[in-house]
Amino acid sequence: MLQQNACRMPQRQTRGTGIKTRIGNHTFRATVTTAYLKNNGTLEAAQHIANHEQPQTTKLHDRRQDEISLDAVERIAIWTALNARLDSIKSSG
Repeated sequence: MLQQNACRMPQRQTRGTGIKTRIGNHTFRATVTTAYLKNNGTLEAAQHIANHEQPQTTKLHDRRQDEISLDAVERIAIWTALNARLDSIKSSG
């Protein structure tokens, strides 16, 4: 496969999906690396799978810290509800 065809493939695969973010080969590499590490894979093995010379490059593809946990979302919802209630109490009296 020619390199330019490989670079166009992600855009073709996501066309018509409603995804607004530009998708490229590195998007898929990051997804695979993150999924592998989330399932208790080692950085060394992920580095080998991704064919990276340096572990720092593989770490750049690790997106585990980018995800918001359900606990964080629940805390935000509780905080928002409390603030709305306090605003309501302040305005009524």
